[in-house]
Parts: sequence; structure tokens; C-alpha cells
Amino acid sequence: MSENFQNPLVSIIVLNYNAGDLLVNCVKSLYDTSYNNYEIIVVDNASKDGSQKKCKERFDQIKLIENKENLGYCEGNNVGIRQATGEFIVILNPDTLVEPNWLTELVSAYKKHGEGLYQPKIISLYEKNILQSTGNMIHIFGFGFAKDKGVPDSSQSKEIEQIGYASGTCLFTSQSVLKKVGVFDPFLFLYHDDLDLGWRAAQLGIKSYYVPLSVIYHGESYSLKWSSKKFFWLERNRRYCLLTHYSTNTYKKMRTYLWLVEIMVWAFYISKGFIGAKIKADQDVKKNKKHILQKQQELENMKIIPDTELIKSFPDEIFVPKNVSGGLGSQIFNSLLSSISKKAKSKILH
Repeated sequence: MSENFQNPLVSIIVLNYNAGDLLVNCVKSLYDTSYNNYEIIVVDNASKDGSQKKCKERFDQIKLIENKENLGYCEGNNVGIRQATGEFIVILNPDTLVEPNWLTELVSAYKKHGEGLYQPKIISLYEKNILQSTGNMIHIFGFGFAKDKGVPDSSQSKEIEQIGYASGTCLFTSQSVLKKVGVFDPFLFLYHDDLDLGWRAAQLGIKSYYVPLSVIYHGESYSLKWSSKKFFWLERNRRYCLLTHYSTNTYKKMRTYLWLVEIMVWAFYISKGFIGAKIKADQDVKKNKKHILQKQQELENMKIIPDTELIKSFPDEIFVPKNVSGGLGSQIFNSLLSSISKKAKSKILH
């Protein structure tokens, strides 16, 4: 820790892409933060709506970085990280508003628990009593999901909890952690980038935490928004994470169960009318086989915590409430997934 740890500089990175007035509103709320030692870095991914310029005109003290092209979520944020001067880093979506004490609570949590990845309580911006995330979790088959998504914000615990990974909507960590874990993987472009980062951290023994006294509001609806593009990236990157994070031996033990899950995923994509996205995702994984193998070997050489230890903490079910999951079909999917997960864990751990 630095000698200035009592009041360390925090670099808040807001990645923008055509966010319109949401960006201005986000930055305005940041300037109401009670914590008094921070810098705001707005990284613009070649927006065409002029939102980045409008924000700079309104808040001249921000540091504005304008990329010449859309680099995606991962590399866009990496640009900001490389320009950050703070001891601590926040990755924050532009469609968010923050409570005044949000940053104080995150810094305080880091002081208490040490090196890690941290996230606040994330509540819907448009439905202030509905949660979006109280921490994200990694499933054994590479699915990532938010705890309590769509659940009313009522009697949840106020204690800091260990979670699977911190949400990329608002992720707090330190420069020292990123030097060990690495930054976002540009290959992912967007989606599962936070899962990948949290999984890599866990492999090094660096934990992720949920800080309920830190509160932000996020503009995304708690209901899933179906789109072919979104589900291409989700499936492509889920497969990538599976192939890069598990050892060859673990993957071999899981192979039968992975095939069963693959059949279920195909059925899901067909039922939603996104079979083209699934085909495209599988083709992209095959096309990048060499890169994936190199990444898997790189992560395996760095790994401190074995797969068997991490898998013990992976939940068997994807915890998504009925009003989000889409009815009986999703419930059956989750039930089958849970059964296969338990058998896969038993095979790996024994």
C-alpha cells in the first residue's frame, strides 16, 4: 500500500459509445461523490452522437480520450486503465448514477479485505426497488449470472460477501491487482469480460467481493433483452472461457457433460430463434483455435489455485427469478443443468 492509503487517488473510467445524455448524467452524479480524491476519465469509442463532446463542454475537468474506432468494451476500458494515474481503478458504465458514498464504501472494503475485485449493490435505474446484481457467479459450464437479478431490494444482508466475480457495470480494484491478473482480454470484445477477469483473478488466489453499502443505479432493464448479436457474443465468449480457463485434464473429464450441455444450449438457441448466432459463435471458436490454445497454456502456467478448488465454489444452478427467466422452459433447462453440473463435479473431484 502507498503512504497515501488513507485517501488514495481513484481513477474512475467511464467508457462511452453513443450514450447520449446518460453520459452527462453519470458524470454529474460522480461529482456529487463524497469521497474527495478521484479523477474521471471518459474514454469514447468513436461515438457519432456527440455525447463525449457535450460531456467535456459541461465538465471541462474530466480527462477525455477519443478513440478513432470502436475498440469494444475490453480494449476501450484498457485504454483508460493505461492512462489512469490513481492507485485504484473503477470501471463504470455510462448509463449509471451513483449514491454519494458509493466510492467511500468501496475504498473502505478494500482496506478491510485487501487485494481483490469489488462491486457495489446494483439497482435498476428505472425501477428503484428492483435489484440488478448483488454479486455475479461463475457456473461450472462457463455461464455467468447476477445474483438476485429482478428481485425486490428489501432485506438483503449489509455484510461484505465473497462472490464469483465483480460485475463490469461497476468494478473496483487496484493497479497492483491488475498488474498481477492483467487487464481485460481484448479478444472478448464485450460480454463475459468481467467473468474472464474474475476467473483469472481467482486462479491466482485473488477474491471478488460484493459491497452492499455501496449503491449505484444502472439503466439496463432487469428483463433480458434478446438480440442475435448479444447471444453471439455471450455464447462465443462462454466457450472461450471454458477452453482457456480449465486445464486439459479437467476439460477431458468434463467432455461427456459438456456435450450434454451443448445439446441443451442448441435447443435453447433454436427456441429463441437465434440458431444463426449459435452457428456463428461455434465457427468463430474453431477459427481461433490456435489463439485459444495459446491463451489456455498461458493461463495454466500462471495458475496457483487448481481447478478442483475453484469448482467447489461454483453453483450448480443459474439463479434467475421466474419473471426474468421466461417460464417453464427455462426452469426445465435449469433443472437439467443442475443435475449435469453435480455429475460433472463428482467426476472431476473424485
